[in-house]
Amino acid sequence: MWLERGVALKGPGLLFVVSGPSGAGKDTVVDALRERVPRVRYSVSATTRKPRPGEREGEAYFFVTRSDFEAMATRGEFLETKKYNGNLYGTPRSFVERTLSDGYDVIMKPEVNGALAIKRGFQAAVLVFLLPDKFSYLHQRLTERRTESAEEIAARLAIAHTELASIRHFDYVLINEQAPLEQRGSLPAVDDLEAIIHAERFRIHHYKDDYIRNVEES
Repeated sequence: MWLERGVALKGPGLLFVVSGPSGAGKDTVVDALRERVPRVRYSVSATTRKPRPGEREGEAYFFVTRSDFEAMATRGEFLETKKYNGNLYGTPRSFVERTLSDGYDVIMKPEVNGALAIKRGFQAAVLVFLLPDKFSYLHQRLTERRTESAEEIAARLAIAHTELASIRHFDYVLINEQAPLEQRGSLPAVDDLEAIIHAERFRIHHYKDDYIRNVEES
């Protein structure tokens, strides 16, 4: 069989950007996807916000001071930066470029405006907009975190309403159905995200001309 499911592409990897309103479940979906597809590397963002309980440096985020963040931005070390709910967020450029050039796929989960900024810098980036099956679940999920005040949750919901206006600039939309905690490793949204990654890797324009010629001559 000249084209198999597990075929590895030659050359740079692919960049997948999963975004959507706060509380849509980006962490749950992306973490489950990474367990299924080890060749997909996660891009850790930098932020000036304080760590939440259980978050580790270099895994959830790189936690930096505002002055250090601003110095990094001045030096051009971020692909994109975003001020969100009073905090600064940024995607380190060096890790993404190095990992893609090594042939690995990269997945990240920035805020919506950050995702659009990355698309402007990487036209080949695949943008995925994640939504809950009911908008009211956003409030429920944010409340369940128990990490923010009522005022902060209200601010995030207000931002979420404005972010929905950007959905048509994305390549895919995924609906993250509500599910009990013990079932969240098998969410349909994880299946769908994995299907998107497989489909993108088989798109013709990712293959070099010499590979296509081999297919034609086989």
